[in-house]
Parts: sequence; structure tokens; C-alpha cells
Amino acid sequence: MQKKTIFILQDTKELCEELTKKLSEEDGVEVVGSATDGISAIPMIAEKRPKVIIMGLVLSGYDGLEVIRKLKDMECSAKIIVLSALNTDEIVSKTVAAGADYFMAKPYYYPALKERINEFFQTGDFSSTGVNTMDNFHKISLEEKISKIFINVGIPPHIKGYGFLREGVIMAVQNPSIINNITKQLYPSIGEKYNTTPSKVERAIRHAIEVAWNRGRIESINSILGVRAYIGQEKPTNGEFIALVADKMLLESAQ
Repeated sequence: MQKKTIFILQDTKELCEELTKKLSEEDGVEVVGSATDGISAIPMIAEKRPKVIIMGLVLSGYDGLEVIRKLKDMECSAKIIVLSALNTDEIVSKTVAAGADYFMAKPYYYPALKERINEFFQTGDFSSTGVNTMDNFHKISLEEKISKIFINVGIPPHIKGYGFLREGVIMAVQNPSIINNITKQLYPSIGEKYNTTPSKVERAIRHAIEVAWNRGRIESINSILGVRAYIGQEKPTNGEFIALVADKMLLESAQ
């Protein structure tokens, strides 16, 4: 089994320590170093030769884009995951073009971050940093757009339903007919991916939607979804909400 070595380059010591603690608890993972300064990180990465780098964009010294460019000049083979609150389409595009392999918005969802890391190690391809294919770029863009919608309507990223909902929307975008089999197909698929039961997936998603409605974000929800006007305490079902967000994503991609 190949060693899962990771280097963390983020803007605060606290976030570096938080990620180091979480990742170090995973089987086979070794955090080989961390830094908050882009300039000092370069020689550390060259010495430690990590397989994966989790980095931000706003750094002291070199900023994130400059670090990525210098790593590419060094022919660094590490996979680069950018974790940043700067997540406009323009920033994501520039980051991917510079050579990042994946972009994830802050506040991040740790199970999703862990999954992306595992995917890199499962493929075992560390031959080059590489620029994402257009298919991968669209996938990243889709996830970021869904995350923005959830945050804007008041669904906090730290609750379980947030990740389950996002996964459900992605499935509905990729296979619209799945919304007609939400109980027998969508919930079980999400449950299998996150190692939980379909009933817990259903409850967590319902809770996430209720949180948004209880926060009184009805106008924001109506404005963002633009499909159906919700009034007062009226709430969509899990399937209806997933379908509405998926439809919005499909309409935007068709434009």
C-alpha cells in the first residue's frame, strides 16, 4: 500500500492544525508538514515530496496561484486540492488553469474532502500535477454552484444533510430519472457512499431543508430557485427540493 502523504498550506495556523488532526486520524495517512506562508512552503514541499497538497489561495509570501505555478515549474507530481473561500467562477477557472486538480469552497465539508483525497490515492497517478479536463472542471463547477445555493438559502455545511443533499442533486443532474426512485434508488445510493442507512439519509435531508425554512430564507429561496413561490411555512418534499435545484443546474448548463 502506498503511503498517503499530505502537506497542508493554509492561511491560518488554526486551520492547518485542524486539518492535520482530522487527517492524521485516518488509516494510512501521514501529514508530512504544514505552512501558512507560500514562500517557506516551496522548499518544504520539495523536501517532503507529498502525494497530495491541500492549499489555500490567500497566503502570506507567495499567494496560492503563484505557489501552484512554481510547483509546476519544479515538475512537482503532487495532486493539488485548493480549499478557499474565494470561489467565484473566475477564481475557480484561474486556479484550475494554473494546475490545481480540485477546488473546494470554504466552509468545507470534511467527508467530501476525505473522499477526494482517497480518489487520488485510489487512481495512483502522481505522474504530473496536471490541468483538469473540461469534464472535471464542469463537475467542480457544479459542486461549487450547488454549495453556493445551499449556503445562500441557509443550509449550514456542517450538518449531515448538507452533504447528502448535494450528492442527491448531483445524482439528479447526472440521471434525472432517479428523482422518480428517490426511496429505492437515491437514498440507498447516498447511504452506501457515506456508509449509512437510507432512512438516516432521508431524515438528514429533511432536517437540512427544515433548517433553511426555519431561518426564514423564503424570499432568498424563491429568488434563487425561481421555479415555485413558497409562502410562509410551506416546505417542499425532499424529492421536490432536489429536483428544483437539479433543474436549475441543468438549465444553467444548457445556456
